Amino acid sequence: MTRPTVAVLDYGSGNVHSAVKALELAGADVELTADRARIQGADGLLVPGVGAFAAVMAALDAARGAELIDRRLAGGRPVLGICVGMQVMFERGVERGEGVDGLGEWPGTVDQLRAPVLPHIGWNTVDVPDETVLFDGIRDERFYFVHSYGAREWSLDVQKPHREPSVTWATHGEPFVAAVENGPLSATQFHPEKSGAAGIRLLSNWIRSL
Repeated sequence: MTRPTVAVLDYGSGNVHSAVKALELAGADVELTADRARIQGADGLLVPGVGAFAAVMAALDAARGAELIDRRLAGGRPVLGICVGMQVMFERGVERGEGVDGLGEWPGTVDQLRAPVLPHIGWNTVDVPDETVLFDGIRDERFYFVHSYGAREWSLDVQKPHREPSVTWATHGEPFVAAVENGPLSATQFHPEKSGAAGIRLLSNWIRSL
């Protein structure tokens, strides 16, 4: 059986090789690339992201990442964002009082969590909705987070016949969006590639859906 192909968007984000290895373990043929044709032709596209919202957006802009992501989504082609790769899918990010426009795939602002200890580093449980593909068989598992910022509200208004997104929440000081499944666009605030067997299972669930 042919393994699904996944392109990992190469725009200068760090720590991508662990994501590539995890995707391979989960059952995909993986290529780290910025080539437009390969990105559009792959069964899935993974958008990694570590560091500051503004720095990730600047690097994506330099690589024309917004166009690549938008073209895939317009054609119903699956995209998965991880960590800051999820955060930039929202309209705006605010760090240290400075606001930066995101990709605008979802409404809302990513800002600093109100928690007694930041950053939020380590394993945490998640509150998974009934309808889910990513968390099939792993809804009671813990996942590994490394972040100080997050989306603290979800406000996308979906009209019928479109399907409501599946939004998973976690809590660190206050509730925040831990994952979203919205048609061809999915994302996690936590790092599946650092989440052991549960993270590999989540990536495998996504790969099987491609």
